[in-house]
Amino acid sequence: MNITKEQVLQALSHVEEPDLKKDLVTLNMIQDIHIDGNKLAFSVVLTTPACPLKDLIENACRNAIGHFISKDVEVTVKMTSQVTTQRNTGVPGVKNIIAVASGKGGVGKSTVSVNLALALAKTGAKVGLIDADIYGPSIPIMFGLEGARPMATQENGKTKIEPIEKYGIKLLSIGFFTDPNQPVPWRGPMVSTAVKQLFNDADWGELDYLVIDLPPGTGDIHITVTQSFPITGAVVVTTPQNVALADAKKGIGMFMMEAINVPIMGIVENMAYFTPAELPENKYYIFGQGGGQKLATQLNVPFLGEIPLIKGISDSGDAGKPIVLDDNSPMTASFIEMAQRVAQQVSIRNAEKAQVLNAVNN
Repeated sequence: MNITKEQVLQALSHVEEPDLKKDLVTLNMIQDIHIDGNKLAFSVVLTTPACPLKDLIENACRNAIGHFISKDVEVTVKMTSQVTTQRNTGVPGVKNIIAVASGKGGVGKSTVSVNLALALAKTGAKVGLIDADIYGPSIPIMFGLEGARPMATQENGKTKIEPIEKYGIKLLSIGFFTDPNQPVPWRGPMVSTAVKQLFNDADWGELDYLVIDLPPGTGDIHITVTQSFPITGAVVVTTPQNVALADAKKGIGMFMMEAINVPIMGIVENMAYFTPAELPENKYYIFGQGGGQKLATQLNVPFLGEIPLIKGISDSGDAGKPIVLDDNSPMTASFIEMAQRVAQQVSIRNAEKAQVLNAVNN
């Protein structure tokens, strides 16, 4: 059997990337084609290692070769990835900046930020996490790094902060530079300067995703971050009750303002229901049901998932080892799925932005 590269590309041109709505060949996602008799090997370069459709795309490729060439071809598909970016993020080496926000405090925004960052890293991405919650930094406790201090290095006459690395991701928090037992009574300009330094004065290296844990509400820090750095998109965390949903709606409205204009990646509903450890199949909707999903539908933004109210999630954060690191916890799968949906939205946004730029340039 004589197989040609042209036949392979023709067959795979019938496989569509479900999110980007174009075929893999047009998107230049088929690479490294090797043919040896009836043995065929090629790579599919996805837009993120966290792609939730990875298995579906691989099976579609195998089926296309079998249907358009021959079922006798021995196919080896290597699923790899190259995370996309839409523009210069203002932070050297960083491809995408994801802001995690909430309209009000106490909804578990930091828990979602931490587990989102770690879940993205578990899929194979290079990830950083900035704790921009100046007045109430949580990252040092949630990573067991109380009292830790980042190293500083000299680079071209400038002092650069070296982010602390733990559990495979890079971290910076204002909590690494302040006394944990003292408040931070800073005015707006001082806060804005400190937050910018976490971005500009750090050596982040090469990152696919930089996750920003913003403070609750809509204030100086949100405006500073969104107007100083091109944010790829925002994830908004809420709980099901109406008072939290009302504040989440205001937070989303801030990102949609013309002066800020940050795309909404989606809504995460935290504490969606309570599941007792001794009755893992039972769900008790103690704060109401489906509020996050309804808000997402109302505002026409993606719903990224529900996170239940489980004691193990808070215990693991307090212990300095976030729950997504526990492969035996059923919650790990929930956070991985959420991270995959966020990565999916990043890829879609980047592709849409690229299409607009191409249309303008042509």
